[in-house]
Amino acid sequence: MAEMIRACFIPNYPSSHHQRSSLGSLFPPAIVKVSYKFPSWKLSNTPLKLVASSVQSPKTMASTQFGNTLPSKDVLEIWRSADAVCFDVDSTVCLDEGIDELADFCGAGEAVAEWTARAMTGSVPFEEALAARLSIFNPSLSQLHNFLEKRPPRISPGIQGLIEKLRSKKTEVYLISGGFRQMIEPVAAHLGIPRENIYANRLLFRSSGEFLGFDAEEPTSRSGGKATAVQNLRAVHKYGTLVMIGDGATDLEAKQPGGADLFICYGGVQLRAAVAAAADWLVLDFEDLCAGLE
Repeated sequence: MAEMIRACFIPNYPSSHHQRSSLGSLFPPAIVKVSYKFPSWKLSNTPLKLVASSVQSPKTMASTQFGNTLPSKDVLEIWRSADAVCFDVDSTVCLDEGIDELADFCGAGEAVAEWTARAMTGSVPFEEALAARLSIFNPSLSQLHNFLEKRPPRISPGIQGLIEKLRSKKTEVYLISGGFRQMIEPVAAHLGIPRENIYANRLLFRSSGEFLGFDAEEPTSRSGGKATAVQNLRAVHKYGTLVMIGDGATDLEAKQPGGADLFICYGGVQLRAAVAAAADWLVLDFEDLCAGLE
């Protein structure tokens, strides 16, 4: 399935006209957006592998440690009546953390993964963690190209069926991610989610393909950005009921006045205790959410 991946390029201006900031937030006046066609590839539905059969399963651990694995009547009512559902992408819709996988492909996986863990628990501002991670390996456009060709995203088991069920109920589905649009658009296309229903960050490159930074104008590039995105789309579309599903602290932030009415923590890939404990409903299998729609 060939996909068109939109990338941002910035012409090579003389140094007197442009200086890159550490956050990649200072850009020359003209940013040229072009379409870049990557080779054909297919998404993988490869399931997660257990480390050892003696390890307690996440589902058993969750049922014994958390009291929110069974939804209340009120939670089920909100879930079933949702006009829109917003999904996080990394470790929710997809099995992996996209930036960690890209960094690993570029030879900097361990250092970047440490920053990701801190960002997802909310211990550092998201924008600081994003800038720090990218500065460690500075991915080029050709590396991004090769990464998408050789390591296509792995879709979480059950997510496609859940999204199809939501769409059959006329529920609008969005992807709201701190990851990168260039890596998310093929996933959205595979799941039948319109490009305009994606809120995500964008990597920026010079016309030479050299990494420049990320688009700091995207709300998801900073702490509280997912909450802002949810509030904006709710205000624009006048949704009566909206649900956020994800695994991290930035997803939990989306539940606030004017934002999400319900936060469902998906712990089937990464179970973050503080986020799981604060959720209205903790699930480890998307089949539970499908069943809740019946």
